Amino acid sequence: MAEITFREALRQAMEEEMLRDDRVILLGEEVAQYNGAYKVSQGLLDRFGPDRVIDTPISEEGFTGMGIGAAMTGLRPIVEWMTFNFSLMAYDQVINNAAKQLYMSNGQIKTPIVFRGPNGPAEYLAAQHSQALQSIYAHVPGLIVVAPSTPYDAKGLLKSAIRDDNPVLFLESELMYAWKGEVPEEEYLVPLGKAEVKREGKDITLAGFSKPLRMLMEAAERLEQERGISAEVVDLRTLRPLDEETIYASVKKTNRLVVVDEAWPFASVGSHVGFLVQRHCFDDLDAPVELVSGEDVPMPYNHRLELAAQPSVEKILKAAERVLYLEGGNYHG
Repeated sequence: MAEITFREALRQAMEEEMLRDDRVILLGEEVAQYNGAYKVSQGLLDRFGPDRVIDTPISEEGFTGMGIGAAMTGLRPIVEWMTFNFSLMAYDQVINNAAKQLYMSNGQIKTPIVFRGPNGPAEYLAAQHSQALQSIYAHVPGLIVVAPSTPYDAKGLLKSAIRDDNPVLFLESELMYAWKGEVPEEEYLVPLGKAEVKREGKDITLAGFSKPLRMLMEAAERLEQERGISAEVVDLRTLRPLDEETIYASVKKTNRLVVVDEAWPFASVGSHVGFLVQRHCFDDLDAPVELVSGEDVPMPYNHRLELAAQPSVEKILKAAERVLYLEGGNYHG
């Protein structure tokens, strides 16, 4: 095992898959000569050349469509969006071409493509550049949506995504690129569509994905240290297809659930998980499901307001207290 950054884990995944399969190409803004806007593709141009690591014009609709066309004709492109905020410029291409091609061709045309880049709030980026857009993609049949929270998962899931024959949206985060974690030196894959219990517990389930997983782990530690509460943490990892079995198994053990999602609350991945649990685990719940989400407002630029608009450890602890009936200081478990 070696401790590497989230950024390096992604780069290793792309390099290994490009070595394994010469149909894998990378294209996007500044991915080649500049080594990537966030240096995720550093060194790939030198290793694979400009035919496989391709700088594109600043036109998301154009190079996203080019990648989709390349996938339909036999290549396995990785399209890097400088940010998922800019993916909105290519939304029609992703939804009406990539997602629907297999269905509309009666299974004759596959679209093996990965769209990757940072999603969700970072810092000082304001309303147009700090959006968590996972729900608008998870809403669409024909797409796979992946949101890793550790370097280990990032590498294993990206390798699986590149090998998959379906279009995959791969959500990263600008603030996660420098995070470090243990990654095996030998090759491995993490399966798509499988959640993971990151921390065992018996009193409450805390579920989420991507950057907020660090908050969930910290909240779980504080619940144990300050309240004597044993919290289980479930990392969804893949948002579509969603691993419902792992979520239900945890809730049936703990009887309580707090879901965390950086997106706006209305019609979000987090609100859908809450609906599913209250539908399938109703008799097992000892309290209503709580959702900790981004506030239902455009992201402020002011840093104090920006932080206030996002999930936090304190918000997660308050939600946990509500489902544990701890507001009065007594645990009715």
